[in-house]
Amino acid sequence: MAGQGSRLEGKVALITGGASGFGKAIAIRFAQEGCSVIVADLNDSGAEEVAKSLDVGSKAQSFKMDVTQADHWTEAVKRAVDTWGRLDIVVNNAGTTYKNKPTLEVTSAEFDRVFNVNVKSIYLSVLAVVPQLQKNGGGSIINISSIGSVRPRPGLVWYNASKGAVTNATKGLAAEYGADNIRVNAIAPLLSGTGLFESFVGVPDTPENREKFVANVPLGRLTEPKDIANTALFLASDEGAFITGTNIEVDGGRGV
Repeated sequence: MAGQGSRLEGKVALITGGASGFGKAIAIRFAQEGCSVIVADLNDSGAEEVAKSLDVGSKAQSFKMDVTQADHWTEAVKRAVDTWGRLDIVVNNAGTTYKNKPTLEVTSAEFDRVFNVNVKSIYLSVLAVVPQLQKNGGGSIINISSIGSVRPRPGLVWYNASKGAVTNATKGLAAEYGADNIRVNAIAPLLSGTGLFESFVGVPDTPENREKFVANVPLGRLTEPKDIANTALFLASDEGAFITGTNIEVDGGRGV
């Protein structure tokens, strides 16, 4: 894949949930700007496919990763350091939800899974990643939150609560590690046009239902993966050098 720029030249990034959706788009965009990338995902074949598409001069690798397992985080960081000698950027993109439904119908297993994948993963990432970033003299951590973190709605109460925790933790971590030149930011997307429409909205994914949903978005569409990728690129690059502790709403105005 031909490069298009040098905004991340010499940088190394670890991107979770990199086999598809926002994570894949971020991996592609980072590679286009000269970044070496570890594409991490439970879907190892998907991650490998993305990494191969990015591989220019051995600048991309795939890694089968369960973000709820501490040893996977340790190994992912080791892989980056062993391969390229450093780690500069971590994108905590891996996440999960349950189908939009009344809160009293949410099972304990669904609750636990949402908080393990969406929140505990970030806790584990900090334990593994921050010491390495401190050695580097700084770095950028980008957490993928949700517009639901600041505008929660019925039906996805515990998912939104997990993303609220992501946003809150982002701000606390930014305050704690700013002295180490470690910037921590979150991105809060709106629903994207993937196969998760029904899970998030709670109605079938039909043209009529999409039209009703989009009617409440001032810019008149759903989030596209490239919207998140471009925002992540800005936050990861030197252009975002004085930005930390933010929760950037990339939602077409839905949260207004």
